[in-house]
Amino acid sequence: MKLQIRLLGSVELCVDDQVVTPGAAKRRAVLAGLALEANHSVSLSRLADMVWSDVPPASAVANLRSHAAALRRVLGDRLVARPNAYALRLSSYELDVTEFHRLVGEGRALLRTADPASAVGTLTAALAHWRGASGDGLPWGTALDNRWASLDEQRLQVFEELADARLAAGEHGHLLPELRGHLAAHPLRERAWAQLMLALYRCGDVPAALTVYRDARATLEEQLGIEPGEELVALHRAMLDRCSELAYTPPPAPVTTVPAPVAPAPGVAGSASPMVDIAGGVGWTVPRELPAGLVTFIGRGRETGEVVAALRGTGPTTVVVTGAFGTGKTALAVRAAHAAAADFPDGQVFVELGNQAPATSGEVLARVLRAIGVAPGDVPANTDERAGWFRSLVAGRRLLLVVDGVTRAAQVRPLLPAGPGPGLVVVGQRRLGSLDGVRRVTLRPLATADARDLLAALAGPERLAGDPVATGELLRLCAGSVLALRVAGTRLAARPGQSVAALVGQFADGRERLDLLDYEDLSVRASLDTAVAAVRADDEVAGRLLALLGATPDAVLQPERVARQLGISAARMRRTLDDLAEAHLVKAHRPGPGGHLLPALVREYAAELAAERTVVAPPLTARRVDPLVA
Repeated sequence: MKLQIRLLGSVELCVDDQVVTPGAAKRRAVLAGLALEANHSVSLSRLADMVWSDVPPASAVANLRSHAAALRRVLGDRLVARPNAYALRLSSYELDVTEFHRLVGEGRALLRTADPASAVGTLTAALAHWRGASGDGLPWGTALDNRWASLDEQRLQVFEELADARLAAGEHGHLLPELRGHLAAHPLRERAWAQLMLALYRCGDVPAALTVYRDARATLEEQLGIEPGEELVALHRAMLDRCSELAYTPPPAPVTTVPAPVAPAPGVAGSASPMVDIAGGVGWTVPRELPAGLVTFIGRGRETGEVVAALRGTGPTTVVVTGAFGTGKTALAVRAAHAAAADFPDGQVFVELGNQAPATSGEVLARVLRAIGVAPGDVPANTDERAGWFRSLVAGRRLLLVVDGVTRAAQVRPLLPAGPGPGLVVVGQRRLGSLDGVRRVTLRPLATADARDLLAALAGPERLAGDPVATGELLRLCAGSVLALRVAGTRLAARPGQSVAALVGQFADGRERLDLLDYEDLSVRASLDTAVAAVRADDEVAGRLLALLGATPDAVLQPERVARQLGISAARMRRTLDDLAEAHLVKAHRPGPGGHLLPALVREYAAELAAERTVVAPPLTARRVDPLVA
């Protein structure tokens, strides 16, 4: 099913390219609230706050379930029912809000380069998602009001950032009517007043620019009782002085040749200059994109050392960091990359594939090319050409690439270093066995001692020492998952009065465990959603099998019997099991072709899948089925 949900304007829902009317305002509010919290559970009480502006009526829960049932008829299994909650499964490109944020992030990165005018196209594309005020037509006075206000404020900021990019591109004349219209609607935007002054000054109309300053000062004094800020005052003073720095300076003429890559001097890493003209006349930009590492990084010393040692080695270097969901793969890769960053003076690029639909190798290449200075308009349309450009530009350079969320080897194969210089770290749940000549570092569940240290670092050691029995049980329930431990520790830290035993009592109910392992942007369920979606994308039987196993999550799977139940061949069943095992979603119970179990925490997730299938899908077969266990 192809979905598109638009919230930047009136709420719109498109299914398979057809506009669908979601229903009355309250039903649209339910859809909007679930979309804004996509891939996370939203409790019925939170949904009620998003729908009703005052105290919800006694029938609120029944009404919400009715709205959800109506939406499920359109959205199918994308709308997931959970205990006293709902979740909407979306990829980021299916919601205009996330696409807007993605483009804004790329545009802001371009604004910080030596060629800020290159951000014009990206920021223009970001604003093109807007069709009016966000959430237009929904009930006012609800918990969503702050979200709409925040989005509308971001729209104004991006308009002004785009104005900066267009001023850098020499579009001051074309900007005048748009800036005047912007200020007519938002007269207190000092940044926009400054932009209008600069545009007029560059058009040669200095008196008009000075008049705009007078108008800005009068408006601010009349409406707010304040004087203009320092930046506006400094701009006015510079215009009075006819400062030459305010004049528009066209960019240098483009260089059309592609010089041979600069090879490092013998024994010297990264001797290439950080700014060398490359294809299309773009200067090499030294990217510094590594995200901040975790302060509370516990254990994994051996694995981190393996990644760092491999990156510091000679020759082409590719490391694949793999392991089950929530084992801290990304945190380890980022930590190792920071440790090795000094060995890569030509820059570090970080690409997050996230929970989007599987990115193509062409999309990944385009992202990397933009990061090293190729303007978006100069990126070749053909994937093979992009790969060729990439190899030419990075040959001999000490550039480190970290690509997170990889689900298929094909996504990163063109990035494999073809010679000495670049380094590549690939992060994913699968081993990506078809990648040749790579170093693989597999993360196992965190050892008990390290898990206790991590929990103590987050919740406080005295808290755990006061209740050692409950602490041991909490460690068992988290099953060595770094993500689960972080959520549990963060929950304890946020509730100083709650005992470890009380939290364990809540966790002991498997039906609610995944709800409790969800705190702000830390979510075991969301991590599992991403892992399962990646397997489902390649093998539709995988999702059916997990749902079937979820009905008896502690049973030992017998492949031949389950194959008959699913109506597939034994060979097809083995392929699906291999896919699930490689993604760490099932594990072997004993050697040989039979006997697989669901790992800890996956059991609860599979049980939810089974419950959803019972509610929203017909049975797999009408005939009597064999049991899962021998």
